[in-house]
Amino acid sequence: MSKTSIETEQLQNPIVFTRADPWVYLHTDGFYYFTGSVPGYQAIEIRRAKSLNELENGEKKIVWIAHDEGPLSQLIWAPEIHFIHDSWYIYFAASDHAEDRNQFYHHRMFVIENNHVDPFEGTWVEKGQVITQFESFSLDATVFELRKTLYYVWAQQDPRIPGNSNLYISEMANPWTLKGKQTLLSIPEYPWEQIGFMVNEGPAVIIRNNKVFITYSGSATDENYAMGLLWADADADLLNGFSWHKSVEPVFKTSEKNAQYGPGHNSFTTNKQGEDILIYHSRPEKNQSGDPLANPNRHAIAQVFTWDEAGFPVFGEPVANTKSEEKVIK
Repeated sequence: MSKTSIETEQLQNPIVFTRADPWVYLHTDGFYYFTGSVPGYQAIEIRRAKSLNELENGEKKIVWIAHDEGPLSQLIWAPEIHFIHDSWYIYFAASDHAEDRNQFYHHRMFVIENNHVDPFEGTWVEKGQVITQFESFSLDATVFELRKTLYYVWAQQDPRIPGNSNLYISEMANPWTLKGKQTLLSIPEYPWEQIGFMVNEGPAVIIRNNKVFITYSGSATDENYAMGLLWADADADLLNGFSWHKSVEPVFKTSEKNAQYGPGHNSFTTNKQGEDILIYHSRPEKNQSGDPLANPNRHAIAQVFTWDEAGFPVFGEPVANTKSEEKVIK
């Protein structure tokens, strides 16, 4: 039996229940650090464990609470924890009111910082809003470093472009400040990106085989949610839109056979053997009624993936859960 198949059997899914937009980072201390959208959208929680399977019951802590009012008071979405230049950063989106559907267009992107070596210790300090070149609905930021340059990738609405959000990239002056131009990477142009909402969001970056790959998610967050793929050569100018290519079809989508619906908003990590792991959220059934964002049954799933001869990721089909859904929302 191959090492990959052994690891796949060992993963017990969901690795964390009721956490959409899951982000996992394997640090040099041997811990997997996890964060994701907490039901109710009023706090940022981090977890850690020495294995992915232990994250559900691992050490956890609320490190930041939404404000009582103002732009950091509502709908705290999609936090990501990163370790950059010897400090910890959490990127997230927040809104200033939540009365109706228009709340979504109030979202902006923010970052908090902790200079302690241990993110469960020290103080998380608000560094403020990440300012983009135009002011509009924006969310789902991620960062990556290549050749000592720090890049920021995010989703934002441009009122001149039909749809809810597009993907952009910019260089960063520091972990909370953009510099130079921001480049449009992708718009929701294909039918699979336009079901319910015209959306490109939830970018995640993995650098392999001399290429920079960006996965992202499209359509509404119900069973139609699916993942797409962008890529550029690692030695290309990443701020030149012509350096990037886009898959016409989704690269990861609903599996009715395995009862995984709307897989997306992923992140990447590795297991202790160095194999690449896809982390994503998925629902165990189709959304029955109402706004799918109000349904907390998106759970964090982990599975090994491979690479083809051309050096592109092969994500396969979402795996079936091995643990039954917990009834208590945590």
